[in-house]
Amino acid sequence: MIKQTIVTAALFCCFTFVQAQKIAHLNLDSLISLMPETKVATEVANNYLKGLEQELVAMNSEFEAKYKEYQKNEAGMNDLLKKNKQEDLQQLQTRIQDFQRKAEIDFRQKQTELTAPIMEKAKKGIDLVAKEGSYKYVLDTSPGRTSVLFSEASDDVILTVKKKLDSMPAAIVPGAPASPSPTPTKTPVPAPKGK
Repeated sequence: MIKQTIVTAALFCCFTFVQAQKIAHLNLDSLISLMPETKVATEVANNYLKGLEQELVAMNSEFEAKYKEYQKNEAGMNDLLKKNKQEDLQQLQTRIQDFQRKAEIDFRQKQTELTAPIMEKAKKGIDLVAKEGSYKYVLDTSPGRTSVLFSEASDDVILTVKKKLDSMPAAIVPGAPASPSPTPTKTPVPAPKGK
């Protein structure tokens, strides 16, 4: 009878522990793609990109027109005029390349700006569902990455682990000079971030 009570109590403790460790997962990329705001953001980003592309087309057209004019009149130009036209074409080509580079960076920043509120809303939704479902962790299982999207507040054990590491022998780093007797080092540890 006592043995059966102990087994039942142990099973109850194990079941309670397992239940307390509820973990969920989702594909964040899929979640974001399902949100109606994503379609709106994509349309805004595409329109923004079209504006940049139109400017680039206009700049390229200007370059082509000036280059054709240069080729047409090159034979009758004196050396000074020819050099001046070549420098103008070179400067225009440099401006086009700079614009392309800056436009790519600008477009990425615009995409980030447009998706930030969507990501924030998704994060709030994940937090709410995790709390309502009593999940300790929610993992992102999008292809190519696995990360924690939600975790319940817990103790930061960095100082305890660092103290433990300081009492252990130093790790052997391949290719590093061998030291006669590795001694634990006391390195400053950053303060734990707030819970």
